[in-house]
Amino acid sequence: MSNHLYLFFAAGFGLLAITLIILEKTRRNLQRTRSERDKIEGEEKRMLNFLHHLGVAIEEIETTGQLYRKIVDGVAEVLEADGGAMYLLDIDRDVLVPKYISKDCPPLVGLPVEVLKRAEKNDRVIASHVRLAKQSSSGGVLGACLAADECILVEDIKNHPSFRDAFVKYEGNVSALLAPLKHSGRDLGVLAVAKPHSKGAFTYNDRMVFSFVTEQSSFAMGNAMMHAEASQKRKIEAELRTAQEVQRVLLPQSQPQVPGYRISGINLPAQLISGDYFDFFPVAPGYHGVVIADVTGKGVPAGLLMAMCRSVLRSKAGGRYSPTEVLSAANRLLFPDIREDMFISLAYLVLEFNSGRVSLSRAGHDAPLHYKALTEEVVEVKPPGLALGIDEGDVFDRVTSDLEIQLESADCLLLYTDGVCEAEDENGEQFGEERMKQAFMRAAPLGAEEVVSTIRREVESFAGDKPQLDDITLVAIEKRPSSSSVTEEH
Repeated sequence: MSNHLYLFFAAGFGLLAITLIILEKTRRNLQRTRSERDKIEGEEKRMLNFLHHLGVAIEEIETTGQLYRKIVDGVAEVLEADGGAMYLLDIDRDVLVPKYISKDCPPLVGLPVEVLKRAEKNDRVIASHVRLAKQSSSGGVLGACLAADECILVEDIKNHPSFRDAFVKYEGNVSALLAPLKHSGRDLGVLAVAKPHSKGAFTYNDRMVFSFVTEQSSFAMGNAMMHAEASQKRKIEAELRTAQEVQRVLLPQSQPQVPGYRISGINLPAQLISGDYFDFFPVAPGYHGVVIADVTGKGVPAGLLMAMCRSVLRSKAGGRYSPTEVLSAANRLLFPDIREDMFISLAYLVLEFNSGRVSLSRAGHDAPLHYKALTEEVVEVKPPGLALGIDEGDVFDRVTSDLEIQLESADCLLLYTDGVCEAEDENGEQFGEERMKQAFMRAAPLGAEEVVSTIRREVESFAGDKPQLDDITLVAIEKRPSSSSVTEEH
């Protein structure tokens, strides 16, 4: 009986011991589960906090630099990394530029031997090098990430193939997660987080989380960049509209009252800023100047050169009766400030009140057209001349000269820029010189205003919906009968 009791109690104690062991394992598993649950919950909380701040950042952060810092610091916090970095591709897409590297982020790039030598005397050299040095988009761990086109885990950076170069070294036991930043299928750069081996390894779950937050960061950056570009575009457009208004003030605000003549002019820019201009101004008692000019190119550079030319020409025209003398003086002043790939074609004439005598100089400009009312024909007026800005003066003075012409009653002169003849229709055919001559001949008997409006109308009708490719400027000068001459205006 005692043997049976011994066996019974022995079996009971054995069962109890097993039960206690199972309970202890269960308790440990529960603790581990709670710990893992707490870790996951903490990670989820950090990630939700990151996404919240990222969303707010898109709306409130004023500069992309602030957004970069928000992303890098936020991702490093989510993954409990020592730090992170963001490198973006430059405009040529062959170099990665460091945009933000957090304070405690381990280096993600190799260090040249000479940098390490300098660092022996100054420990700030390495940090400065890492924050300033651009990296090849096809080399190092950063280039490897772009090449892989996906999130990668580099468990030991110093053993990465890119650091086998004898001239580049990496010191330290560091692991890193890297992922390409992409928006609309286009690479923007690389986002990375890193930490030393002493603080543990990145897990598979870390990699999944990092991949997700990188996608969200890419989306945020893409939106921020588009917003910044749109804002910058609006700013530039506003500045251009202001420049357009300033330029418009520089053009004649009304047609001049010149005794014995009726004059009409118009400027139609292809863009907001025109490289063409025309101008009317008194030269001396009994004389009035008329100019038309075309600066090579379009947009702001051409507009600035146009304003310079107008100012210089006006300053040199006073008291001078010879157009070529004025253009020669203007050319010598403008030449030093004109780029080699730019020049100004220009026609400048001086009208003598009532008489119909016109002195004309043509600096490489399209030949003016002269409608002769008596014979009802159109002829080209071709005095020789070189464009402004091509030569500093000697050649210009030898080539360019005045031409005197006589306008009879009802005669008309047409000055124009090449944007008229080069206007294209939807098939790419140009309006051409012959169409312009025919339009001029039909309209000239009706006066200067009708010449300008007719040619403008016919060019617009010819081009249809085809956008205007070049600036268009027209100036028509009609000789009025002596009996209709107005008194001299001072």
